[in-house]
Formats: sequence, C-alpha cells, structure tokens
Amino acid sequence: MNKNRLEAFSDGVIAIIITIMVLELETPQSTDWSSLKQLIPIFLSYAISFVYVGIYWNNHHHLLYATKNINAGIMWMNLNLLFWLSLMPFATSWMGENNFEKNTVVLYAINLMICGISFTILQKVITKTHMYNESMKIVMKKSYNKGIISSIGYLISIPMAFIESRISFAIFIIVAIVWLIPDRNIEKALNE
Repeated sequence: MNKNRLEAFSDGVIAIIITIMVLELETPQSTDWSSLKQLIPIFLSYAISFVYVGIYWNNHHHLLYATKNINAGIMWMNLNLLFWLSLMPFATSWMGENNFEKNTVVLYAINLMICGISFTILQKVITKTHMYNESMKIVMKKSYNKGIISSIGYLISIPMAFIESRISFAIFIIVAIVWLIPDRNIEKALNE
C-alpha cells in the first residue's frame, strides 16, 4: 500500500487540529491593552499546544519517511495517534480558559502522555514492519527511549499539578524542548 494517502490524511487531520485550537482564541471586545492580559493563559496554552502538535507533525513526517510499506497495523496505530491528538484542542481550551487550574493541567498531562504512548506504539509497529534495516532499528530504539522518558515526564507532571501547576507547565516545556529538533539519524540510516 502507498504511504502517500496516509501522509496526506494525517497532515489534513493535524492541520484541522491546529485550526480548531486557534479558533478558540477569541478577540476581546475592548480595545484596552488590559483586555489582552486576560488572554495570557489562553494564549500560553495555545502556544504550548501548537508547539506539541508541530512536534508530532514533524516527527510523524520523519517516521513515515522511514516507512517503505504501509499495512493495516500501521494504519490503525496512526488513527489511534490522530484520535488522541484530536483531543488537544479540548484539553488546551479547558486549561487556558481556567487559568491552568490543577484539574485542567492533569487532563492536559494525561492527553500528552497518551499521545506520547500512541506515537511510541506507532513507531514500534513501523519498526517491526521494517526489521530488515539494522541501522534503522538502532535509530528507532533511541527515539523509543526518548518517548518513554517523555511519557514518564508527563506522568510526573500529573501529581505536580496538585502541588503547583507551574511545575507541570515547566515539565511540558522541558519535554517539548527535547523533541523540538527531530532526529536526523532516520534520514542518515535510510541513505546508508
């Protein structure tokens, strides 16, 4: 099966997710600068979510770049990832509109954790489909480990939200920084 349809569908879903998130940014009715101050939590939640969705899009692109064949397992695990990513606008909106209140941060952390686990599962299914490339297996193992560490970070951010939600937000930022630069080793492994 051709991977182009899977890539196009995934790109479309991710574009819709970002569009829905930006539509949650409502324009203030007042022209005073102080009216923008009330939007800071909403904008911060949007900004971190935009970065996360962008990270998933970028890494998804690199993952599919490494994929030669698409099978039913890959398609279903891709849909699983897209489902959890599609909940980002809800978690983002709830967290931003409620000024990072602990329960909203917990839900956001759970959503991030499930997205991370879903990406890791997709990666595992793709790796099993492409067992012939030894250097690719090494690259995927490194990325897999980074995914596990990220999921642990999200898990830690859940109880931290009950102590101080800013700690959880800091964990979200740290994990995002770890993933901002995609692993170019996938491209190197494929070119060998």
